[in-house]
Amino acid sequence: MKTRYCANKKNLKRINKTVDFLNVIAEENRLKIFCLLKSGERCVCDIWQYLGITQNLASHHLKILKEAGLINSRKEGLKVIYWLNKKEINKLNSLLTNFLQSYGEK
Repeated sequence: MKTRYCANKKNLKRINKTVDFLNVIAEENRLKIFCLLKSGERCVCDIWQYLGITQNLASHHLKILKEAGLINSRKEGLKVIYWLNKKEINKLNSLLTNFLQSYGEK
């Protein structure tokens, strides 16, 4: 039986963090924002036009991504600039990879 990964509280905490991450990026617009920011920093004005959605909806998705720690932001005058938080993304990538690889263990 392959339950070693799920057998203790520390790993259950990791599973919950992985689930939270997947829930955030599972929404189509947030995943598109994530992909757009891979090419560099963007202001919300670029993001909502790229997605073809309203600015307030884009801001809503950006807020969720930021609360999850996946993106960072800074103000430049009236604009807010967003970029990927690569350190946090790398941690979450490792979590997900370890979880998936645990199913291949015997």
